[in-house]
Amino acid sequence: MTDTPDRDERHLARMLRKKAVIDERIANSPNECGLLLVLTGNGKGKSSSAFGMLARSMGHGMQCGVVQFIKGRSSTGEELFFRRFPEQVRFHVMGEGFTWETQDRQRDIAAAEAAWAVSRELLRDPSIGLVVLDELNIALKHGYLDLDQVLSDLQARPPMQHVVVTGRGAKPEMIELADTVTEMSVIKHAFQAGIKAQKGVEL
Repeated sequence: MTDTPDRDERHLARMLRKKAVIDERIANSPNECGLLLVLTGNGKGKSSSAFGMLARSMGHGMQCGVVQFIKGRSSTGEELFFRRFPEQVRFHVMGEGFTWETQDRQRDIAAAEAAWAVSRELLRDPSIGLVVLDELNIALKHGYLDLDQVLSDLQARPPMQHVVVTGRGAKPEMIELADTVTEMSVIKHAFQAGIKAQKGVEL
């Protein structure tokens, strides 16, 4: 499409209107508080987004905590990286591996309960600004943890603490409690074409 002075003027008018609307919304949203963010859905990017927020929080000098509920048998890039900053991130890998690999429900329940005990310590510490509960939704989906207890502990956390919960199949009650919920959907995935998970992308 050819650029013209009229097109530039229409663009400017639209952007001025949009700026006015956004500025008004920002002015009407002055509050700050700890947020509960839920990242769910079958698409790729849930943990990736959570660890992006972890990096952001660290950039602002915040103390952070991570508990991984399912992952654990093999090392990931995020673990290798964030463990370089023990003074700022408490990183706990508590899983026994994916459920189709463990094939032992009682062992998975025990691992999830141990992971939640660590999570509760983080959720009770007002010095921690961000907590990532990676794959918690999976543990809840399979009934490894008491949902009411988890929701109660999340609600009782320090008022300025942010929590990011990831994993497929988020419970409706978790979605209801959350401040922000994003569902990742699959449009296309390399695995469907026979390409395995690779370092730096999935691992």
